[in-house]
Amino acid sequence: MKVIETAVEHLRRHELVVLPTDTVYGVAALIHEVALQRLYEAKQRDLGKAIPVLLSAPEYVIQVASHISEIERALMDAFWPGALTLVVAKRSGVPALLSQTDTIGVRIPDHALTRAIIEQAGGALAVTSANLSGQPAACTAAEAQRQLGDSVAFYVDGGRCPGGQASTVAQVQDDKIQIFRVGPITEAQLYEVGFGKK
Repeated sequence: MKVIETAVEHLRRHELVVLPTDTVYGVAALIHEVALQRLYEAKQRDLGKAIPVLLSAPEYVIQVASHISEIERALMDAFWPGALTLVVAKRSGVPALLSQTDTIGVRIPDHALTRAIIEQAGGALAVTSANLSGQPAACTAAEAQRQLGDSVAFYVDGGRCPGGQASTVAQVQDDKIQIFRVGPITEAQLYEVGFGKK
């Protein structure tokens, strides 16, 4: 499929590509210092703000995570692909530009075309919402282009995103789940899967 090939070519040149997802449009980069620097500059994003990683399949989580607990695995099995970004322990060697802490956010989008692009690009990409920092998230490629313009090399137009709401961001800590951003998946749903209770 030509669009997949074109998107991957740009990504491999450390250029930025806007992708549709099941939630909102994302702007993607290879997990490489040059590409990540471009991503921060395009979004006018504070370097201290971590960038999540989108995966094409669960097995790629080991590219960026040092380990996955049983509860984290249960949440992945239940909600991936889907609108859950799970904050997990970061693997050593992951670029500091991706996350300056010892954790990193990971997700598999429920969007076949975008998963195919991620797969062809190596299974994991740095992806954050396709908008300028502090501005509304883009639900169409045109909205993303109005905000990001020529800083993005290629826009994949997948129509309006069905979700229209950014993913739930959560972290398992001992016997509780911390919610960093409320999204389509509720705290009660996470507890029911992770701990067998509501």
